[in-house]
Amino acid sequence: MTVSINEKGCLNAPGILHAPRPAIEHGALTTIKGIIVHQTDSDTAAATLNGYMNAGANGAHFLIDRGGTIYQVASLKKQTWHVGKLRSRCFAPHTCSPAELVIQKKNEFRPNIVNKLEMRKTVPHRYPSNNDSIGIEIVGRCILPRHLDKAGLSKGERERLRGEKAVFEPVNIAQQASLQRLIATLSMLLQVPSSEIFRHPEVSRKNPAEAGTAAW
Repeated sequence: MTVSINEKGCLNAPGILHAPRPAIEHGALTTIKGIIVHQTDSDTAAATLNGYMNAGANGAHFLIDRGGTIYQVASLKKQTWHVGKLRSRCFAPHTCSPAELVIQKKNEFRPNIVNKLEMRKTVPHRYPSNNDSIGIEIVGRCILPRHLDKAGLSKGERERLRGEKAVFEPVNIAQQASLQRLIATLSMLLQVPSSEIFRHPEVSRKNPAEAGTAAW
């Protein structure tokens, strides 16, 4: 089988099941600069696939089930809103100019402003965004440690703790193998360098444990 991407943005490759979910497609994706790896915070692929059918749903282009099955759910010619507000890329390698460092530090806790500043740049000077990246979701639950999951927590407090302290399930062997195969194929076809493949928390303000055990 020849590995390719057809005119509809479908990846034709061994082991890829097509399960279109048009509700998560949000406009044209005309250039692809990166790949972002996520976890779903769900128990099953079926639950996530069903959620992708809701009006206004967000999701990623691919979903990897617990057994390693890979579903393509969005066209590679369409954006999905899988990234969120970008972090400042120059912080991690300490490459911000003095002037930019002042601006970024001033707005460190103002994600809307940081994202706006970042989106004035292009990859690789910023992280890949919804506008120019492919998203891969891996089925895995996000679990709040028992000592923090106390009765009487408000919904807001529970969500805050989940975002900061919850731990995602480890990516299993079958999922790792499928992720590695999928990323290798996409990287080859789309000419995405390894330097532009990230876990979600690296590029956006997400739970730091998300996709923390994913490897490629």
